[in-house]
Amino acid sequence: MARKPTTPTPQEEMNPWAETGPDFDEGGFDTEPLGAVEPPVARQALLAADRSASIPVEYDMEGLMTDFPTARDLERFVYDQTGQVLNLKGRANKLKYQVAMDALNGQPVDPVFTGGDNPYLDKTELVPVEDLAPIPARDSSLPTQDQLQNAFVTRFMPHPDPEMRARGRKVDCLFKKYRNGMISYEVLGPLEQRPHGEKIDKFGRTRPEVIKWINPRTGEQVVVRKDGTLTPIGRNLKAMMQKMRVNNTNQWSIWIDREFVSMEGGGLRNPWDLGNSAE
Repeated sequence: MARKPTTPTPQEEMNPWAETGPDFDEGGFDTEPLGAVEPPVARQALLAADRSASIPVEYDMEGLMTDFPTARDLERFVYDQTGQVLNLKGRANKLKYQVAMDALNGQPVDPVFTGGDNPYLDKTELVPVEDLAPIPARDSSLPTQDQLQNAFVTRFMPHPDPEMRARGRKVDCLFKKYRNGMISYEVLGPLEQRPHGEKIDKFGRTRPEVIKWINPRTGEQVVVRKDGTLTPIGRNLKAMMQKMRVNNTNQWSIWIDREFVSMEGGGLRNPWDLGNSAE
């Protein structure tokens, strides 16, 4: 005799937010747990992966020589398979294929045969970059650094390059004053690159002919000499810094051409004692 279904009371209605679900045992449902079922496609993929992992990949020298007749082709294949960059150009034919086979089979490769550039990179299509000029030598008339009295850096000095100056670009300029009264300047940077000229590459694209450095660095040079006179560039720099106001004075007077007086302890207590005069 079939069992008549019962209608749940409002108190027995399913609550989707409850922490425990309904008891299905009373409704005659089969509560026996089912085993985990693996999709057949996924199972086949796992088996194939296990088989491939257990079978080592071996490369043959004859096969490499047939498939990759040039050193560039061989370098690119090794790079694709292992990520290792080799330098095989100009090597003996048998040697370069042996090195490539060792790299492909996971054998150690002599550092002599390793390279640094991506083998897919065509250097003939790269835009050459001009060599960066060294920093000019420090003026030999300046005192040693242990005689430094004070230093000041401004980031608002106009750029010496006309094109950069027209764009409103500035440079970092370091001023130093020494105990003997000499003042120096040094433009520290920044360094930037600028494309120069144009040429058409083999793909018909327009590209720069060369990349040149915008290098404003000067090395440490004299602004004020030991006798107090200004160099030609020193007159311009002093005038520029005097235009930069600080309250009722200017940056040249308050930060660069500063006066420091030192005296012994006795002179501080008695300014009339000439035995402890200020320096």
